[in-house]
Amino acid sequence: MVAVRYFHGGVQSTGIARPQRIRGDGSPKEFAAGTFVTRTEKLDSEDRLNASPSKRQHPRQTGEDRLPGDLPPEDLVERMIRVDHAGEFGAVRIYEGQLAVLGKGPAGTALRRMAEQEREHLETFNKLIVDRRVRPTALTPLWHVAGFALGAGTALMGEKAAHACTVAIEEVIDEHYDHQSRQLGDDEASLRDTIDRFRADEIAHRDEALDSGARDAPGYEALTSAIKAGSRLAIWLSERL
Repeated sequence: MVAVRYFHGGVQSTGIARPQRIRGDGSPKEFAAGTFVTRTEKLDSEDRLNASPSKRQHPRQTGEDRLPGDLPPEDLVERMIRVDHAGEFGAVRIYEGQLAVLGKGPAGTALRRMAEQEREHLETFNKLIVDRRVRPTALTPLWHVAGFALGAGTALMGEKAAHACTVAIEEVIDEHYDHQSRQLGDDEASLRDTIDRFRADEIAHRDEALDSGARDAPGYEALTSAIKAGSRLAIWLSERL
């Protein structure tokens, strides 16, 4: 028996093979079946074993990977609920502002449907705020005014600008909810599932706005960049105040 090495696709593998016998014409005979097992095959087998239920890691807990100085899990979850409640409240106000301008036009039906989904999200967080005894952000009065102003202002710029506003907001929320979902462990599975479900709704809103011509809005890049910056600032403030 001899150890052999070979390269396949730039990856070195090792294996064990029986010595080759030489034919009369000087060419080596093929390896006998089952006599060559590569290290790659061995690792693949081990990976499959480790993926079995008996080898899985313990359920992941919220905050188990936190670093020194990071929030304790209970404070992290409280902050999540606070900022998400504020975000859904702001989203409702944005759609109310857009509907005040565009509600009777061609975009009215889609805007009303998306606004209703945001109200459902807000009702969920209204309940979580109470059930988990989380203090709402002190900036709610500001978001009440700012959300409506943003919605109405972009709608006055035209239907496509209103859609561009939706794209900008939903792209930020998509990233925000994805980050939260990754932080939550199996001990917060219900909250994580809620966030994942709401994130899917926000992505659908973004895609619908893109399909409705958001990118054709005048100054699309500048407009969406400004709205995204404002949204990220609102998230940072609502988490802390």
